[in-house]
This record gives sequence, C-alpha cells and structure tokens, in this order.
Amino acid sequence: MKFTFHDVRSQTYKARDAWWTVFLVDPLAGRLVVGTANRTSVTPNQITWGAFALGLGSAWCFLRAEWSWLVAGAVLYHLSFVLDCMDGKIARLKGTGTVLGGWLDYVFDRIRVLACTIALVWGQYRVTGDDVYPLLGITVVFLDMLRYVDALQIAKVRREMRRRVRRAYCESSGDPAPLPRVLLREDPDDDPDEIRVRLAAAVDLQEEFRSRFSWYPRLREWLRAHRIRTHLMSGIEFQMAVFIVGPLTGAIVPVTIGAAALLLLFEAAIMYKLLLSSRDLSRVLAVIRASS
Repeated sequence: MKFTFHDVRSQTYKARDAWWTVFLVDPLAGRLVVGTANRTSVTPNQITWGAFALGLGSAWCFLRAEWSWLVAGAVLYHLSFVLDCMDGKIARLKGTGTVLGGWLDYVFDRIRVLACTIALVWGQYRVTGDDVYPLLGITVVFLDMLRYVDALQIAKVRREMRRRVRRAYCESSGDPAPLPRVLLREDPDDDPDEIRVRLAAAVDLQEEFRSRFSWYPRLREWLRAHRIRTHLMSGIEFQMAVFIVGPLTGAIVPVTIGAAALLLLFEAAIMYKLLLSSRDLSRVLAVIRASS
C-alpha cells in the first residue's frame, strides 16, 4: 500500500497542535513521513532513537558556545524535533505504535531538554563568566518540568469533571448504568485546555469564562480553523524559543526570560479557566440535581 500526503494529514495530524508544529514542523515532517513510510522499513522506535541522537548532537554544539556552533545546535534541535514528530505519525499511519515507543519518546524528550539546557548555559557561562546562565538553566528545567506535570494534572481534573457530570445524570435519571461515552465526551475538535461536555444538549463548562471574555470565541475559531491550540506558549514553543530562537539571534538571556514569562502567563490563564470551570461545574451539578 502506498501512502499519500493526504493520508498523512488525515490520519496522523492532530486536530489541534502547537503553532510551531503546525507552521514550522508538520509541512516538512508530513512529507518526510510519506517517503519514509513508502520506501523504507524504518520503525517509529528507530526514528525516536535518531531524534535523540540529533538532540545530543545539538547539546554538543551548544557546549562549544561560539555563535556558529549555536546556529548548528539550533538547526540540529529543530531537526531533532521534526524526527520526534515523525515517529508518532508513522506509528499512527501504519498502526505500529507500542507502549515502549511512547515511553521512549517521553523520556528522550526530557533527557534532550536537560542535556541541551546544561550544555547551553554551561557553554555560555564558561565563555562569559556571567552568573545569570546557571540561574537561567535552573529556570528552564523547572518550567519544562512544571508544564508537563501541570498538563497531566489538568487532564486528570478534566476527566474527573466529566465523570461527575456523568454520575449526576445517571443519579437524576435513576439509571445506575453509566451513560454511553458517545453521549458524554470531549469534543475532539476542542482545545485540549478546554472542558466541553456533550450530552443530549451541550453542557458547557467554559460558560463563565466565555461570558467574561466575549472576544475569546472569535479568536478561538480563527485558531481552530488553522489547527492551532489556544495555548500559544506551550512547552513546545518554550523549548523552541530557548534552543532555537535564542541561539540564532544571539540573545539567549532576553529570549529565554521573555519565553518564561509568557509560559507562566499562559499557565496562569489555564488555572484561571480551570477555576471558572469549577464554578460552572457546581452550577451544572446543582441544575441536574434540582431537575431529578
């Protein structure tokens, strides 16, 4: 079977993704996947190892500290991320994904960030003697860890909110059987950081947030049309700012500080949305119980 670029787009592209991935990675990764899937027997795990090797090569370049090496490190980091996106696409396209592959992908991502951070800040500290670089390194590692841990916890909270709505509807109807998942689910086209439950009628757990920020639905629809998540400074954009934009521009310190500030701002926005969602949840549960 010969795969086409249309197959790759329809079967492997996420409904919503980071804008860096949508604009700067997928156009290249998708085309590389077509050739790799059709002409080679390379497995997703082998691509994961290749991405990891390029990531370590990027760290080695960063350690050299000179601008030409920083450029080489930035290019290798971007190529490493392209391969990192390819392994999942090929796994989904061919149905060859494994639990081990998912674990390797996650662990290698964290090691790559750690190695590149240490190499980048140590190289710059060795050359400049500026104490800001070790502090910058600690900040990058902490924020990378914070974003991924926070994402897991937010997903856990969203699942619990959906379970509570499902349970409340079951109790109100007197039917102990759980509602079919097809009737109660997150809209697959919604942003990952939003909570939207669909039942016989839509139960919107973002109602209060939308009412406070009337411009948000229009922005969200524009981003949605371009496959972009509303979380515009996610862990991916943060990494790319630190390991690509900073080294390429020779402005590692200001770019990293600016990216860190934006990442924290968007994380705070997610927490605020979650707070408002908890109020919406209480309101929805009260309505369901009052109608029983």
